[in-house]
Amino acid sequence: MTPEQITLVQDSFAKVAPISEQAATIFYDRLFEVAPAVKPMFPADMTEQRKKLMATLAVVVNGLGTLEAILPAASALAKRHVAYGAKPDHYPVVGSTLLWTLEKGLGEAWTPAVAAAWTAAYGTLSTYMISEAYGTAQAAE
Repeated sequence: MTPEQITLVQDSFAKVAPISEQAATIFYDRLFEVAPAVKPMFPADMTEQRKKLMATLAVVVNGLGTLEAILPAASALAKRHVAYGAKPDHYPVVGSTLLWTLEKGLGEAWTPAVAAAWTAAYGTLSTYMISEAYGTAQAAE
């Protein structure tokens, strides 16, 4: 990621943060709509899960400038997701759902440059997480 992309991700996330509860609800509603098979992996009461999502996104977004500092936590998160039933093919669905949610939340502030920056950020992190959880061969697929 370029420094400009990092700034775009961080600045756009700062605009979503005030509506984080609503954004998390929109995200999970959309995820369960496009990938209903993942719903059993989640608790019936999504309150804490929504908070965890936004807290994790905040840590990642704030750490993009020093990516090596957040990679150990990303690795641990990826390995925990295996135990929850996550598969490598879930990552693209989650990524597209995240981008869709950000587009809805940001409205006119969702520009092609912001979209490209978020795509790069998610791609970098998800490739790393898949590699950590399932091995390098899975990440390359």
